[in-house]
Amino acid sequence: MDYKTAVKQIDKGQFAPVYVCYGSESYLIRELINRLTDKLALPEHKAFAVSRYDLTETPVEAVIEEAETLPFMVPNKVVVANNALFLTGAKENGKVEHKLDRLTDYLKTPVDFSIIVFTVDADKLDERKKIVKALKEANALIPCTALSADELAHWVNQEADKADISLAPGVAEQLILYTGTNLQALAQELEKCALYIGRGGTITSADLEQLVTRSIEQNIFQLIEHIVQVELDQAFTLLNELLRRKEEPIKIVMLIARQFRIMFQVKDLMQQGYSQQQIAGQIGLHPYGVKIAAGQAVKFELKRLAHILQQLGDLDYQMKSGKIDKVLGLEMFLLKLAS
Repeated sequence: MDYKTAVKQIDKGQFAPVYVCYGSESYLIRELINRLTDKLALPEHKAFAVSRYDLTETPVEAVIEEAETLPFMVPNKVVVANNALFLTGAKENGKVEHKLDRLTDYLKTPVDFSIIVFTVDADKLDERKKIVKALKEANALIPCTALSADELAHWVNQEADKADISLAPGVAEQLILYTGTNLQALAQELEKCALYIGRGGTITSADLEQLVTRSIEQNIFQLIEHIVQVELDQAFTLLNELLRRKEEPIKIVMLIARQFRIMFQVKDLMQQGYSQQQIAGQIGLHPYGVKIAAGQAVKFELKRLAHILQQLGDLDYQMKSGKIDKVLGLEMFLLKLAS
């Protein structure tokens, strides 16, 4: 079952007895659990409706026993069991022994007053395992992995709608560029925007400039974007701002090199026929980062990108060996790059 289908069913009051939420996007997992508890219990009864266990410390049979125990003061309850590493290929430390046959039997005859949610921070489960196959047959597996670039922008706009604010054209993409792709961080920035603009208001690009504090990584994205678009004034203004904030020039060079390395990899793989989604998996980057890198790499030939990486390597050596002033070397590199 995919995440969207699971959420739609929960919103309609249709619940599965067992869910397995796996993947690196912990925000989506928390959202699904919150939707379940919101549907099953009044706010004042939530403390009685949710039980939480850590499967690195508690055997799975104890989770099953909790699920089979009648709820107190509420008609239904949610049993959350985190760190279900026995569903993956990861090696467990052996501290807890799980009787997985107990879970297999439970899947055949689950109780109707409890919902079990297993969570595990892993992009893949080990489908060779008997228990994973049983959970798959029960349609309990829900991947909570990174959203695609288009899905991420759509998600930002959806969250803005929930907060009763609007985003001016291009602002969703600008927010992602400034904040990064972490859903929790994006949700917090949207909450800040909603408090600033008020219900029914519209957040503009200028508002974001005031409200969002960019990390150095996001500033490097923006710095390179200015260079690609031959916006030298903005590029040097941003560089001076980074230096004013006492960012180390060698660190700036390292991050610029990282972004150009990504651009090189993305362009090379795209020329080989890979899709952006496939490239994201290949190089271990969020799909939105691949989309940004692909757009920036359009302005460069592959040989040019390789030459720039060589220049950055030389600049790094000259800075560290004291053969050039760090700030001067960085400024000269940006001027050469723009020309």
